[in-house]
Amino acid sequence: MTMAAVADKKDAMLSVRNVSGGYGGMPVLNDVSLEVYPAEIVALVGSNGAGKTTLLRALSRVLACTGEIILDGKDLVPLTSDQAFSVGLVQVPEGRQLFDRMTVQDNLLMGAFQRKDKAGVARDLDKMYMLFPKLSERRRQLAGSMSGGEQQMCAMARGLMAAPKLLMIDEMSLGLAPVIAEQLMEVLASIRNDGVTVLLVEQDIHLALSGADRGYVMETGRIVHSGSAKDLIDDPQVRKAYLGL
Repeated sequence: MTMAAVADKKDAMLSVRNVSGGYGGMPVLNDVSLEVYPAEIVALVGSNGAGKTTLLRALSRVLACTGEIILDGKDLVPLTSDQAFSVGLVQVPEGRQLFDRMTVQDNLLMGAFQRKDKAGVARDLDKMYMLFPKLSERRRQLAGSMSGGEQQMCAMARGLMAAPKLLMIDEMSLGLAPVIAEQLMEVLASIRNDGVTVLLVEQDIHLALSGADRGYVMETGRIVHSGSAKDLIDDPQVRKAYLGL
């Protein structure tokens, strides 16, 4: 890719162009393109098996793919997953994947393991405890002993401790009570207002679009609808196919 091609995409924090990939020769992603701009929440929604998690695996360089993935002007396709993390692409995985036998605070500090700015890490740790007061109360508690909602808070805070350019969250609401999921959406709005850029992958389409700025709908490995979150919620096809309305 030429430097000019990278520069053309400088306005988007993440620019994905014509990404295809799959497992063992079985195609899952088919020519996927999307953009995420700085300090916005973009929802990537669709039913189970649509290819949403596979796309996150490709973006985070766990899964090989063809196409272009540009993060803040940097071409990610040649990078390993560790290198993608180092340049600011951070994922909160489905199922949270915390270090269960470590304390909440140690889990959060693990998110910052590549950072050298100790003062900044300390400030961000305080910020996480303000953002998630329940984690402050449980900072010395083993992460695996907390409720599902508290573990999701911990996983999100750990991701934020990496000071990401883009935070990708996979199935944030999975297994959580609706009231907890709505609280987490409020946290996303708060961090977006602080300048954090979020790509949220969700099966709960109404929840995701209710808090996002824009959205993309995936179906069988392709983007089939896109637009502002409000337009997607109001779209008759989306309402009928995904919202049961």
